[in-house]
Amino acid sequence: MFVKSAKFYDALYHFKDYKKASERLTEIIRSFNPEAVSVLDTACGTGKHIEHLQNEFRCEGLDINHDLLEIAKQRCPDILFHEKDMTEFDLGKKYDVICCLFSSIAYVKTYENLRSAYSTMNKHLNPKGLLIIEPWFSKETYRVNTITANHYDEKEMKIAWMYNSILKDDMSVLDIHYLAGTPEGVIHFSELHELGLFDDSQYRKAMQDEGLEVHYDREGLFGRGMYIGIKNL
Repeated sequence: MFVKSAKFYDALYHFKDYKKASERLTEIIRSFNPEAVSVLDTACGTGKHIEHLQNEFRCEGLDINHDLLEIAKQRCPDILFHEKDMTEFDLGKKYDVICCLFSSIAYVKTYENLRSAYSTMNKHLNPKGLLIIEPWFSKETYRVNTITANHYDEKEMKIAWMYNSILKDDMSVLDIHYLAGTPEGVIHFSELHELGLFDDSQYRKAMQDEGLEVHYDREGLFGRGMYIGIKNL
C-alpha cells in the first residue's frame, strides 16, 4: 500500500486536520491516563500526527513503508522511527500509549492478523497503558460499488484521484487511480488497497482477549469512532 503514492501522500490527504486530531487524541489520552508520557504511533505514515503529539509526549513511530518513513524522518528529525510490521514487532521496550490511527489497522486484512497486532502491541504496553485504535468501516457501513473522487490543486502540483469501492473475500478493495501533474510533467498510476472489514464485536473481542478493558468513543478523531483498551495490570 502507498508504494507508488508515498511521495504524494501528504498532498493526497491535505484535507485532514492533523493538529486538531492530535489535540483530540491528547484529550482522550489524558482522560484515561493523565500520567502518560510515551507514545508509539504504529502505521505512522509520514509522521503528521507525531509532528503535533511530540509537543505533549515522548513519541516514536513505526511503519512498514520505507518511503513514508523517510518523509516522517525529515518532518520529525528528533524522533525515533522503526521500519516494522505492526502485526509482529519487538522493540525491546514498553510505552504508556500505543495507537493506530486513520483506520490504518484495517491494512492487517484478516481477523487473525488483527489479533496478532493487538497481541504484539499489548506486549509493548506499560501497566495502565492505553491501546488506541481508530477503526475502518464494517461490512454494514462500507459503501459498495461507489465512486469516490478527490482533488489537490496547488500551483506546483495538481492531483486528481478516484477509486471504486469493491467487496471481495470479506475485504474492502479500493482500486485507486491517480493523475498527478507537476512542472516536470503528468503521470498516471494506480494502486490496489485491501482493507479488512471488522465489526464492533471483533474490535472489542480482540482487545478483551488481551485482557484489556475496552472503552469506545463514538466520534473519535474523524467520525469513525475510537477504541480505547486499558491495561489494568
